[in-house]
Order: sequence, then structure tokens, then C-alpha cells
Amino acid sequence: MTAQEFRRMALRLPQSVESAHVGHPDFRVGGRVFATLGYPSRAWAMVRLPSEHQEFFVRTQPACFVPVKGAWGRGGATNVKLRHANRAAVAEALKVAWEHTAPRKLLAQSR
Repeated sequence: MTAQEFRRMALRLPQSVESAHVGHPDFRVGGRVFATLGYPSRAWAMVRLPSEHQEFFVRTQPACFVPVKGAWGRGGATNVKLRHANRAAVAEALKVAWEHTAPRKLLAQSR
């Protein structure tokens, strides 16, 4: 998977916009970040998952998903190694991250 593919997947989600955070492209819904590109390096992305989903993705796709180090990782921030990424798994992780972040009103409209 490439960064461009990750970007396209993130931007396909309802009302998602690309912005920037600490010099990295990020993807937001309702003004809140649900994913980023380029952290910790260009070979990686990040999705913000609920803890139980993070555990699932890390356990089932360990070559692709890794918790971010420290408190951010304990809070659900999950790195995605793009080179080893399974497109279907990344699409699902982005959807979960978007749902976890989206305002309730938008979430209700999208269902």
C-alpha cells in the first residue's frame, strides 16, 4: 500500500478532510483527527482506534499494525506499516477510526 492509497481511502469517508498536524498530513472528521500519514516516518501511517479494536488489528495483522509507543498507543493510536498493509484491513481500520471520531449526528446520518 502506498501513502496515496491510504490518503484516498481516508478521504472516501463521509465529510473527511485532509489537514496537517505537526508537519504531517492528517485526516479529520468534525475537526478531530482520526488518521495521519508520515508518522513516525514516511513509511508509516496512524489510525486512532478504540482499545479493543487496536488489540484485534495488532493481533490479527502484526506485520501491518503496531501500537504507537507510550501513552498515545495506550490510548488507541495505532501505526500502520504501509509496505506490509493489507488494503482490506486498512480500509476497515480507517472506518473504525472514523466512526470512533465522527460527531454523533454525522454518525447517525451515515448509517
